Amino acid sequence: MFANIYGETTCGIEGVTISVEVDVANGLPAFDIVGLPTMSVREARERVKSALRNSDYPFPMTHITVNLAPADLKKDGSGLDLPIAIGVLVSAKLLKVENTEDKVFIGELSLDGGVRRVNGVLSMIIEAQRDGFKEIYIPLENAPEGKLVKGIDVYPVTSLRELVWHLEGSKKISPLPKENILRNLERAYNVDFSEVKGQPVARRALEIAAAGGHSILMMGAPGCGKTMLARRLVTILPPVTEAEALEITKIYSIVNMLPTSESVIVERPFRSPHHSVSASALLGGGTYPRPGEVTLSHNGVLFLDELPEFERNALEMLRQPLEDGEVSISRVRGSVTFPSKFMMIAAQNPCPCGFLGDKSRRCVCKQKEIDNYRRKISGPLLDRIDMQINLTRVEFSELKNKAPGECSADIRKRVVKARNVQLERFSGSNIYCNAQMTRREVTKYCLLDEAAQNVLGKYFTALHLSARSHDRILKVARTIADLSGSDRITATHIAEAIQLRTSVSG
Repeated sequence: MFANIYGETTCGIEGVTISVEVDVANGLPAFDIVGLPTMSVREARERVKSALRNSDYPFPMTHITVNLAPADLKKDGSGLDLPIAIGVLVSAKLLKVENTEDKVFIGELSLDGGVRRVNGVLSMIIEAQRDGFKEIYIPLENAPEGKLVKGIDVYPVTSLRELVWHLEGSKKISPLPKENILRNLERAYNVDFSEVKGQPVARRALEIAAAGGHSILMMGAPGCGKTMLARRLVTILPPVTEAEALEITKIYSIVNMLPTSESVIVERPFRSPHHSVSASALLGGGTYPRPGEVTLSHNGVLFLDELPEFERNALEMLRQPLEDGEVSISRVRGSVTFPSKFMMIAAQNPCPCGFLGDKSRRCVCKQKEIDNYRRKISGPLLDRIDMQINLTRVEFSELKNKAPGECSADIRKRVVKARNVQLERFSGSNIYCNAQMTRREVTKYCLLDEAAQNVLGKYFTALHLSARSHDRILKVARTIADLSGSDRITATHIAEAIQLRTSVSG
């Protein structure tokens, strides 16, 4: 007898519906799984056999063929155990179900018939809902993710026997209640901008970066506060939208990094990989491509401290995600595209010893050493960083000042106000902030009056800026105008944007 049961797997960070076709026919006992299964899927044969027997269901001693369609897509993971088991039971007439066309099953089976959690369930539920399924059965451990998707009934399952009872109608399982994704956005931080002494230019630059989602490079002597400032950036970022929260949670579900106490991630990620990180760990990769740090930073912050110490090859790979907001990973066994709309915050010293240009300590580096150090960051990569600023040493008079600086909450209010303007401006598109504007949006929303045109033209020629620099200056100027509550970009806004991009000494 033939049975068709639906399951789900993942490709990249998206779910893919799999048709699990099971045929039980006369012949020598065999259990074949076809349709490009990986080793973890092939091993389902042993798990399904033991799970059925230990759940008091006889395993058919006939020829069983399982086809996973579409057959040209590589299937990975253990989440197809449950639909295979249900398919075997239905095709062997051990389970009678009136209709399986509107149901999806996800879960790994233990040998005693229990249902264990799998990664990427949120993506699978979203895909099932998008495909029009009415019911989806997931492991109880994945229940927090199941509460997030509306338009489909999600049933938590603890064992194969419990699921069979439910499908037969003898003991029903209640669907999960739906949960408000943005139910609690208030977060307490153990750091605050009020703790930062001095550095007014850097504070202003980070406020602009947060308001528009811009990347920034901070250059300064050791101990001037680069890392301290970067780690406080998350305290002034605007709250995530519902769409952004789902995107972040999908990514962290795929890589099994969801906090056990949370069903959805409502904080913007802050990732700070060590400079010894490999290119694959930074960009993503593997035999079956897995998200890297740039994707784990999606809708958040990627902080690269001591930028020149990173592998040059890894840094050069940042060009595509910085420009396109996504990263494409190609392997022999498949190609995937991961989202990577992140704010890159980078910090570096001005020279190997760190004291070039310092007023109180003399630089001991030779010019060749300084040139080689600066050359580790290529021109094309620097061209993709919106703001590049110098930080100066904090004076003792500033450190002994007991008066706190402006707190993160006050700065965040201005940032949120500016972001709300941008969300309204880009309503109906996949753009959430000014930094994500394409050339078309820049042309439409970054109009300059004659005075602003003259300022930009003067510095564009004098500083030999590129066309990319031109557009990025306009994006930063648009954010500065939003912070000031101006609909127009004035010469003052352009001048500040140019200064924030070109203040790093060469």
